[in-house]
Amino acid sequence: MSNVEDRLAAAGVVLPQPNPPVANYVPFVRVGGLVHISGQVSIDASGGIKGVVGEDVDAETARRAARLCGVNLLAQLRAACDGDLDRVARVVKLGGFVQVAAGFFEIPQVVNGCSDLMVVAFGDLGRHARSAVGVYRLPMNFTVEVDAVVAIS
Repeated sequence: MSNVEDRLAAAGVVLPQPNPPVANYVPFVRVGGLVHISGQVSIDASGGIKGVVGEDVDAETARRAARLCGVNLLAQLRAACDGDLDRVARVVKLGGFVQVAAGFFEIPQVVNGCSDLMVVAFGDLGRHARSAVGVYRLPMNFTVEVDAVVAIS
């Protein structure tokens, strides 16, 4: 097991098998030393977290949904790194999308669920640039979707 996976295990995180694409795209693209990971939604074996923040889902549940997106990003990243997350040189950028109701503005705090996980996994190398955007709808009614750009060796 890698150092990164040891840190994740200590935090109680078990990475699933990467989710297959649901449309006409690939889960990640490697270009030189960068991996661009397609948006990962808040899905898990139980079906995940769905709904609109501020209507169906509270802020804390939405934050857990963002963390779940981070778990799915890490699963895709592990595949992109041929099973070795210690190849990560830097998490460069996350793009977070949160399905929100009118009047909900704590979008950055929701996306912190994913950002915080990157720091747990990679320490200072997990600190990244980021967008956090509230949107009207996300695919299949998932609460959060996050994509990533990661530098690897």
